[in-house]
Amino acid sequence: MDGWWAEAYTPEVGWAIGDGNEHGDDPQWDAVEAEQLYSVLENEVIPEFYDRNRLGIPLRWLTRMRASMSQLTPQFSAVRTVREYTEQHYLPAATAFAERAAYNGAAGTAVVNWEHSLREKWGSLQFGEFVVESTGDEHHFAVNVDVDGLDLSFVRVELYADSVNGEPAVRQEMLQSETSENAEAKGTTFHITVAATRPASDFTPRIVPSHASVAVPLELDLIRWQR
Repeated sequence: MDGWWAEAYTPEVGWAIGDGNEHGDDPQWDAVEAEQLYSVLENEVIPEFYDRNRLGIPLRWLTRMRASMSQLTPQFSAVRTVREYTEQHYLPAATAFAERAAYNGAAGTAVVNWEHSLREKWGSLQFGEFVVESTGDEHHFAVNVDVDGLDLSFVRVELYADSVNGEPAVRQEMLQSETSENAEAKGTTFHITVAATRPASDFTPRIVPSHASVAVPLELDLIRWQR
């Protein structure tokens, strides 16, 4: 259960050994997988291949071959790969270049100015008070952010939590409060409420660049963590 097969495997198209986890060079696990391999070959693969009808045709084997061809070819082929790269990457990149180059590069110049403004101010961005209130089924987070005069539309304040137990990382935009929750606080307050399916201590605010036509963090990998 490694590489593309970890994604493609289903019982009707083939066989699999291992548990899908990394085990390094552990000789004990090598022995476990070797035993699994020989068991699958002896008890499943070879019997299925040599189980023939009166015409000498391995019907179960052919059924598996057809299932493999029909289910895997559309998803695991160079045709699909080239199509997805073209649609999801090459064409959008060409469009983005044309937009930035138009009108003597006006849009591209605006992006450069945006980046310069961020780099100039990034070191002075600060987090103020961070407040967490939890109820039975929700966490409410509020954090004060001082961007030192930077245009707030240039950044995005997010609540983040690392991936756990195979689940994707949590990344949700925090909303700007209409009025500061602390009238004496310097900066702007951002808030969000999330389900209390994880401890509040798993979450932390962060600041990342934000621009509709810029691929972040590919083109600008700045990030500021609250902790």
